Amino acid sequence: MIDSNRISPFSDVTLPSVLEGLREPAVIINDEHQIVAANQAYRDHFAEGDRVCGKHCYEVSHHYRIPCDQLGESCPLAGARASGTRCPALHIHHTAEGEQHESVTVHPLYDNRGRIRFYLEVLAPQQIASLKSSRNGQMVGRSPAFERMLDLVTRVADTPTTVLLLGESGTGKDLVSRAVHSLSSRSSGPFVPLDCSGLTETLFESELFGHEKGSFTGAHERKRGLVEAANEGTLFLDEVGDIPLSLQVKLLRLLETGTFRRVGSVEQRRSDFRLVCATHRDLTKRVEAEQFREDLYYRISAFPIHLPTLRERWEDIPLLAACIFDRLGCGGHCHLTDEALEVLRSHSFPGNVRELHNMLERACLLSDSGRIDREHLPLIGTNDTNVGCEMPIPVDVDRILSLDDVETRYIQWMGSRFDGSRAQLADRLGISERTLYRRLREH
Repeated sequence: MIDSNRISPFSDVTLPSVLEGLREPAVIINDEHQIVAANQAYRDHFAEGDRVCGKHCYEVSHHYRIPCDQLGESCPLAGARASGTRCPALHIHHTAEGEQHESVTVHPLYDNRGRIRFYLEVLAPQQIASLKSSRNGQMVGRSPAFERMLDLVTRVADTPTTVLLLGESGTGKDLVSRAVHSLSSRSSGPFVPLDCSGLTETLFESELFGHEKGSFTGAHERKRGLVEAANEGTLFLDEVGDIPLSLQVKLLRLLETGTFRRVGSVEQRRSDFRLVCATHRDLTKRVEAEQFREDLYYRISAFPIHLPTLRERWEDIPLLAACIFDRLGCGGHCHLTDEALEVLRSHSFPGNVRELHNMLERACLLSDSGRIDREHLPLIGTNDTNVGCEMPIPVDVDRILSLDDVETRYIQWMGSRFDGSRAQLADRLGISERTLYRRLREH
């Protein structure tokens, strides 16, 4: 693989040897996107045989008639031309095996006078995302919002940079964190996840750092913590915004020094791991409210990645539905009608992909023929109106409801349909978890 940003001067006769020395599909293209030379791997990849040379790269890979940047996509050749160094991009290509996500890197080739003569384009298929149903944990999507997220993942994965995944519940933060790990140089090491929500301070510290025998009531034996277990691998802290404030300073010290102590021990230990964090909370607001340390926030947010909601990637709903049907074991039996698909696209999906999965699983059970129509969808109307589960506040009433009564009914209604934890629901409602619990108990 070529690592340099700028390839040394060459002569025209070296072009074939440059290409054939690469295992990856690769071509030499000129400034007009025309293919000058191609290696055998590229010909096989697109099943083009000897008909590649003379064609434009976008004709072969995209089946376009004009350059991809004129259709709203990023063009790595244009980027390499402008910067004078290699330029990466993520594209969907039409290969011999069908459409698939691929990393494209274009390197400018200089002559002896320091002028760019040609460009070397090298392709690398991405295994972390699929454009069809998949059972092996791959992410699925092709929408622009999904592609932007995937591009950021591929750019940062093989670096030591700390990643912060930002997204609502159900957007796939666990899948993305595993993708970052699998594309990194630490992929052969352990991937160690920890859900930070709902843990007491004592339990959280014990889980993260481990403890010595007898260090607290119930500590009957020595336990190795997850930080230690993640050595030479990746530590994934899910819902990092829920870490108790008193423990945030210990996490900060760990990140700055790479050292920690087990609970009940004075011995300093060291762990070499890559950190990936995730949260559905707005950490900047929590910093302003003094619920999250500002120095820790800047330490973990070196490379934030926004995970798009299903509302932002509605184009992926048919693809996701096919994948869900396949995972449910009814891929060859169930299908969505046009009306059902239109209704799904009109829904805001507060629970995102997880909500879509639950909805389609129920629809499969309701449909005897496998034909999923509007009546099989448990919730949906064009404006997020629940079918058979209307808002429990009457429109025509003989008495005036108190605002307190209205609020309690609304909380109950949301509690019956929200696909998430009680803490997450309280956060979405803008109240404390204690207030939410009291209202639910009063009902």
